Amino acid sequence: MAVSYQKIKAIRTHKQGTAGGEEQSSSRSGFSSRGGEISGFYMGSRTRKEGENTKLPYQFSKAWLGSLSFFLQFTWKETHERCIRLASALAQLQISRGDVVAALAPNIPAMYELHFGVPMAGAILCTLNIRLDSAMVALLLRHSEAKIIFVDYHFLHIAQGAFQILSKARTKLPQLILIQEPEQQAPISSKTNFTQTKDLEYESFLAMGKADFEIRRPKDEWEPISLNYTSGTTSSPKGVIYSHRGAYLNSLATVLSSEMGSMPVYLWTVPMFHCNGWCLAWGVAAQGGTNICLRNVTAKGIFSNIAQHKVTHMGGAPTVLNMMLNAPASDQKPLPGKVLVTTGGSAPPPNVLFKMEELGFSVTQLYGLTETYGPGVFCTWKPEWNVLPRDAQAKIKARQGLHHVGLEEFDVKDPFTMKSVPADAKTIGEIMFRGNTVMNGYLKNVEATTEAFTGGWFHSGDLGVRHSDGYIEIKDRSKDIIISGGENISSIEVESVLCGHSAVLEAAPCLFIY
Repeated sequence: MAVSYQKIKAIRTHKQGTAGGEEQSSSRSGFSSRGGEISGFYMGSRTRKEGENTKLPYQFSKAWLGSLSFFLQFTWKETHERCIRLASALAQLQISRGDVVAALAPNIPAMYELHFGVPMAGAILCTLNIRLDSAMVALLLRHSEAKIIFVDYHFLHIAQGAFQILSKARTKLPQLILIQEPEQQAPISSKTNFTQTKDLEYESFLAMGKADFEIRRPKDEWEPISLNYTSGTTSSPKGVIYSHRGAYLNSLATVLSSEMGSMPVYLWTVPMFHCNGWCLAWGVAAQGGTNICLRNVTAKGIFSNIAQHKVTHMGGAPTVLNMMLNAPASDQKPLPGKVLVTTGGSAPPPNVLFKMEELGFSVTQLYGLTETYGPGVFCTWKPEWNVLPRDAQAKIKARQGLHHVGLEEFDVKDPFTMKSVPADAKTIGEIMFRGNTVMNGYLKNVEATTEAFTGGWFHSGDLGVRHSDGYIEIKDRSKDIIISGGENISSIEVESVLCGHSAVLEAAPCLFIY
């Protein structure tokens, strides 16, 4: 892991220079390392621990209605202590700097805590898509060389299937730690010998940690904080490396662009395994907010939680918005106030945006990729557009928008000449990114990393135009993909699965209009 990271770091520094051609500096955006020590996302938790704000330690950090109909909640003080114990327990399992710790879980409190506890141990968090089958999970565990995997009980069979595949290939298995719901817990003795324990349980594992564990802060701001795999739309999934610096900048930029003020109440409808929840796993903490965790995303659950917890912000793919709009009247509840919604994954139809606003939601479209830490572009609405006819507003809402403050440069270019296309809303080019909120590179894939940064810019593979006001609009995909539920599905993978059936001789995914 460390060797591949150093190679990628060197390539990225060389390839991704400034507009004038200089090499990228680690302090270009004004967030310097202060002697090599980065506060990063531990800053919020540390403030709460030291009591600098007398209210925040007891502000609820997260709440959760479990599938067994019980309600669970934690304060920020409790969350900080749990994350410290988690980091300590990981250290006791010999997790060192640069080791990968995987997670296969939905939006539950443990998944949120892993976003802090794993980096606090100096390790790299790898969140796996819960839609994956055992074969793909096995492939990613082997590629990432994960030493530990935290598994929610609902997906235990997927992990066990992956372990069987790895065992047949004589691959060393990661330590499995099972996440159960509180009423299912079976406490383990505090004298348990970790090195001899076959299976561990999450809450008991936390209890083994020490409250006075010293956080292993990054020595270099470009050190990896997380590993996110792409959906494999053009080939096998690629491991995208996020740095502490990039995650820090993108989290704060996303908070600003989402108009998330102090102490927001965020409803987790965006999967935390997607770009670390669009970096809001850390962003909400920076604002001292409350995280409302949802194991399952249903229209009834969304409306109920909004009403009960007075939710201020949420996000999700257009399919989530459609689900809410088409929910039975009995499932819909009046909003306690304006709820700000960010949506991405695919472009939502304008009528969906209008209908959401009629219900009391304010929807902003965003755009980004796994390689850009999730959202990097927001279609910020201008007040002067309110007087435009509905059709004109619909066309504007279809745009992806402008890049946020954390992203240095964003352009639509001719991929062959690398010149910017005219801002005429007609000339199509490739959408490209450059800056600190672009990935470090692809794990163990120097060739793909070099290709992605051809010409000193990250090539998105998406085609679009730029309007005269600077707003960009995607027109087509250069990748042949299928989008379902906000997920990118590889047509190549579909073909492979179909051909894997004994009754199928040949297969070719194609467009079917009905």
